[in-house]
Amino acid sequence: MKLNIRKLKDSDWNTLVELWNGWPEWVNHPTKDMLPENGTGGFIVEKNKTPIVAGFMYTTNSKVAWLEWIVSNVNYKSKDKNDAIKLLIAGIEHVAKESGFKIILSIGRNKNLINTHKEIGYQVDDKPSYEIIKII
Repeated sequence: MKLNIRKLKDSDWNTLVELWNGWPEWVNHPTKDMLPENGTGGFIVEKNKTPIVAGFMYTTNSKVAWLEWIVSNVNYKSKDKNDAIKLLIAGIEHVAKESGFKIILSIGRNKNLINTHKEIGYQVDDKPSYEIIKII
């Protein structure tokens, strides 16, 4: 079977929570109200109905879209996992371009995810930066 990418649905929420909970360093995953379209503003890549990777696209009132909260299935060990990640990023990039955005911004610290971005033509700043967040 081949990889399949599709838009997230309300019924995917429990799957997303399971994916985030699979990574122990993600102590606090985002809540629906922190995500675009209340948790459905993203895409998921599956194979044989097994979720592999998901991510979200935030839109702005500028020509910049933001790719965020990419999470993969920690238990999915197939060698096509990297292809699934590439498909997710390329799919979101396609939607952003079709929607009139000119830049996609993403923040990450996972080395494999950073390397995947590099492989498909993204510029990665070699100086570390920090996520600066305040709950208001």
